[in-house]
Amino acid sequence: MRLRNIPTAREELADSPYVIDEEAMAGYRGRWQDAFNALRQKADASEKHPLHIEIGMGKGQFLLELARRNPDIDYIGIENYSSVLVHPVRKLNALREAGSAPANLLLLRMNAEYLTDIFAPGEADRIYLNFSDPWPKDRHAKRRLPGGVFLARYAQVLSEGAHVEFKTDNRSLFDFALEESARSGWILDACTYDLHHDPRMNEGNIMTEYEEKFSAMGNPIFKLIEHPGP
Repeated sequence: MRLRNIPTAREELADSPYVIDEEAMAGYRGRWQDAFNALRQKADASEKHPLHIEIGMGKGQFLLELARRNPDIDYIGIENYSSVLVHPVRKLNALREAGSAPANLLLLRMNAEYLTDIFAPGEADRIYLNFSDPWPKDRHAKRRLPGGVFLARYAQVLSEGAHVEFKTDNRSLFDFALEESARSGWILDACTYDLHHDPRMNEGNIMTEYEEKFSAMGNPIFKLIEHPGP
């Protein structure tokens, strides 16, 4: 993916109530409900909601729709690049002006390799990986989000019984994900090589921007659901 630089991105992120800045991140470890209560304009931090995380959220269509459909679940979107994260921020700002922004969605600009520094053990109830960068060169395999290096990090922050959901149109990356899952001792709960023609797994599916683009080109969409082994 060619990244178009947006010179004002950092400033727009800093001004958004939906983005937790880098310096404050460590202070939020285990305290995400405080941030969501601030969005909801509620002082009571005793009401705990499930926490779902999307890593590599792109322009935000998937997570914005999830947040709209599920107000009793808290969502955090992680994106490494300011010039990408600014797109969901702009969408949220527009919704805020219209009085319809979700109060259950926060955004972080960070590299996913620091996941365990930011989230407490067992804090996340689901992790979504959608159309992750395939990093096709072998020397970059450790950067692939569905790979064993990251599965070990996910296992630390996921609660008992929680799952990772991964979607892609890249068959090589999907095969790699399946191999890494088995090698890492994870349990495969569901798998399809043609999501949009799989009635069970496609039920309730929310498409990302990339998913709409690639499926319109006739590309099959692959999906797996997995959880850490014992």
